Amino acid sequence: MTGSARVRAAEQPRAPQAVGGVMRQARDQFPARPAGTRWARTCAPVEEVIAALDRTPFRAEKAHTRWERRSGARAILHWLSGFPGESWQERWEASPASSDPERWAGDGRTWIQSAAEVRWSRVRSGLLMLAAADVLRLSLPWQFANHSGHVRALVERTRDPEGFARLAEIVPPARWASEGGGRSRLVLIRIMLAKGGSLADITAGDAFEYAAQARKAGLDKASGTLFYAWLRELGNLPPDAPVTLRNLHRVTGQLTCEQLVDRHGVACAPIRALLIDYLEKRRPRLDYSSLDNLARALTRNFWSDLERHHPGIDSLDLPPGAVTAWKERFRTRVRRRKLPDGTVEETVVERADRALLFIAVRAFYLDIARWAAEEPARWGPWAAPCPIREAETTDGKRTKRVKARMDRRTRERLPALQPFAEAAADHHRHRLEGLNALLAVPPGASFTAHDTVFSRTMNAAGAAARDREGVLLHFDIAEHRAFWAWAAVEVLRHTGARIEEVLELSHHAMIQYRLPTTGEIVPLLQIAPSKTDQERVLLVSPELADVLATIIRRVRDPKTGTIPLLSAYDYAERLWNPPTPLLFQWDRSGERSRMTGEFIRTALAEVLAFLGLTDTTGQPLDFAPHDFRRIFITDAIRSGLPPHIAQAIAGHTNINTTMGYHAIYPTETIEAHRAFIARRRALRPAEEYRTPTDTEWDDFLGHFERRKLSVGTCARAYGTACIHEHACVRCSLLRPDPAQRPRLAEIRDNLLDRITEAEKEGWLGEIEGLQVSLAGAQAKLDQLDTAAVGQQVNLGLPTRRKGS
Repeated sequence: MTGSARVRAAEQPRAPQAVGGVMRQARDQFPARPAGTRWARTCAPVEEVIAALDRTPFRAEKAHTRWERRSGARAILHWLSGFPGESWQERWEASPASSDPERWAGDGRTWIQSAAEVRWSRVRSGLLMLAAADVLRLSLPWQFANHSGHVRALVERTRDPEGFARLAEIVPPARWASEGGGRSRLVLIRIMLAKGGSLADITAGDAFEYAAQARKAGLDKASGTLFYAWLRELGNLPPDAPVTLRNLHRVTGQLTCEQLVDRHGVACAPIRALLIDYLEKRRPRLDYSSLDNLARALTRNFWSDLERHHPGIDSLDLPPGAVTAWKERFRTRVRRRKLPDGTVEETVVERADRALLFIAVRAFYLDIARWAAEEPARWGPWAAPCPIREAETTDGKRTKRVKARMDRRTRERLPALQPFAEAAADHHRHRLEGLNALLAVPPGASFTAHDTVFSRTMNAAGAAARDREGVLLHFDIAEHRAFWAWAAVEVLRHTGARIEEVLELSHHAMIQYRLPTTGEIVPLLQIAPSKTDQERVLLVSPELADVLATIIRRVRDPKTGTIPLLSAYDYAERLWNPPTPLLFQWDRSGERSRMTGEFIRTALAEVLAFLGLTDTTGQPLDFAPHDFRRIFITDAIRSGLPPHIAQAIAGHTNINTTMGYHAIYPTETIEAHRAFIARRRALRPAEEYRTPTDTEWDDFLGHFERRKLSVGTCARAYGTACIHEHACVRCSLLRPDPAQRPRLAEIRDNLLDRITEAEKEGWLGEIEGLQVSLAGAQAKLDQLDTAAVGQQVNLGLPTRRKGS
C-alpha cells in the first residue's frame, strides 16, 4: 500500500462502537416521562393534603385507620418541612430518605421522630397514603428497596379504579388472580407511583425504564414481562414499539459493517477501513448471519489475532513466519468443562471450524485480487499473495470422520424411531392423566396420580401439587412440555424439515392443490426457507394432517376461534418478523411467545428419560431435532425414493449434501446411478429436454388419480409400474385411508376365515399366501391405530385475512 493511500485511510473517522442492544435503542427512541418535582397535589399546604387523605377515594372505613394514616402523613410532612424546596417532592428528594433508600427501613424511625413522636407503623402507613395520593413520587430504586404488602390493593382502589377494572375485563380471570398476574399489576402500580398519573398515562418509555431498573436490581425475572403485553392490549404502546420485553436486553439488532469490525478491535486504521469496505461490498449477497460470521472470521480470528502477536503489522502481504504461527494457533483450541467439585478441566482439542476459517481468509484475498483488476485505484494497493493454499481449505480426514459419526448415529436411531414416537404419545397421555386428576379436586385436597399421592396447592388458579416428600410439581407445565414434545416428534419425522423451519410453520403454510380433472384437493405444506432462499412444498399425509389439526386446536384462541398473530424475533437475521399465526406458540405466563429450539430439545430429553432408551454401549440414547431429518432422508431413499427427489423434498441445493445425510444406501449404487443419468443425457437428443405438452402434463396429473385405491392411496413414483403385481394389501407403498379402516378389518376377517377353511380342507398351498396377505392387512391396521392421535377432525384450509 502506498504512503498516500495509507494516510487517506487513517484520516477517515472511526466508527462508533456497537450499541448495547435493542433495549438501549428503544429507550433512546421512546424516552420515559420525567418524574417531575412540582404539580398541584405536591404543592398543597399540609392541612389541605391531610384533608384530601380523609376524602373519597382515600377515606378508610374505620375511624382508627383514618387517624393512623393522618398522624403518620402529618409526621412525614413536618419532617420534610425542614429540608429546602418549594414542593413536598423537592423536599423529599433533598432528604436522606430519597437519596439513600436502603437507610429508610433502619434510620427512618429516628428521622421522623426527630420532628414528631409517632409510631413507626403509622409512619409507614402515612407514607403509603402520600404516595397513593400523588403527594410524593417514589423512585423505582426506592420501591425496590422498601417493599409493602398493602401497596397494590390500596393503589388499585384509590389511584385508577376505572383503569384497573378495564384491564381486568381484558385479562382472563385465572391469569388476573395468578401469582404472575399479581406481579404484573404490582409493576404497573410501581410505575404509577414513580411517574404519576393513571394506567392510561404509562408510556412505552416508562416500561423500558422499569425493565432496565429491575434488571439492574436483579428483579427482572421476578417482575416478568406480562405487564408490557397488558399495556399493548390497553393501547398504550405505539405500533413501532418492540412487541415484547422478553429477552430484549439480549437482542442487539443488525449491526452496521463498521460496528461488526469495531466490536473486535482492529488497531490498524487502514486495515480497518479495508475490512469495512470489503464487508459492505459482500453484504448485498449475504444474509445477516453469514455476514456476521464472515466479519468475525476476518477480524477476531484473523487480523486481530495477528495484531496481538505481531504489533504494528499494517499490510496484507504477511511474512511466512507470521502465517505459519497463525495457522498453528488455530489448529487447536482449549475446551473447558466445569467438574462437579467446582474445578475447571481444560482439554486441548482439534478446532472443527479451521477449514471454514481458511476458506473465508482465502476468499478475502482472492476477491481483492479480482476486484483490483476491475477497480485498480480502489483495490489495487491492497492486492497481495494469498497465504492460504487451496488444499488447506479442505479437510478430507475430518469430513470422513464426521460422515462416519453421522452414519453411526443415524443407524442407531433409525430402529428406535417408532418406539420413540410411541413413547412421546404415551408420555403426553401420562402427563394429561395427571393434570386431569389434579383439576378434578379442589385446592388443598389430595389425589392419586400414577400410584403417587399428591396434595394440590391452595392457589385455585394454579395447577401445582406436592408429593409426600414436599416436592412441588407443576402438572400444567409438565403436560404442556409433553404435548409439544409429541407434536415436534411427529412433525419432524413426517416432514424431514429443519427445526428452525418447523418453528416457523404458520397456519398460512397449509395450502391446497385441486386436481383439474376430478376436483380432488391435495393438501400441501409450504416450508419457508431457512438455510437457502428456495421455498418448497410437501405433501401432507393423513398422519401429518391429524397432528397439525391437533396443534391448531391447541393454539386456537377460545374466544375468537382463530390462531393468535405473533411477531417472533429472528435470532439469525436479528429482525422482528411480521405478525404471523405461528403453529408452535404457547401461552408463556400469560404472554404469547414463540417456541425455541432449546425448549424443544429439553422436551425431547424428558421423553427420552421417560422411555429409557440406550445405545449399543448401554449409554442413554438421545434424539436431537436434526436426527429426524437424517432418518427421514435415509428411510426415504432406502424405501426406493430416487435421490434427486429426496434432494428436492429436503431442500438441498446439492445432491451431495443429501447423500451426506443418507447412512445406508450403497455408495456404488449412487455412483452407478449418477453415471447412468450422465450417459443417458449425453446420448439423448437435446430436444427431449423441453417443456412438457398439455397431453404429457395431463398424464402426469392423472397419475395422482390412478393411484387412488379402495383402502387408501398408492405412493409409487410417477411413471413407474407396480412391482408387487397389484397385491396392495401386502405392499409397503400403500398408504391406508383412516376412513377405510372398516374395509381393512373386513379384509382381515375374510382372510382369517379363508385360512381356517384352507386348514380344514388341507389346501396347504393356499395357507402360506393367505398368511402373507393377513400379515400385510394387520400391519396396515396397526399403522392406522398408531397414527391415530385423538379424534380425527376436518383440518380445513386457512384463508388469508385482510391485513394479515
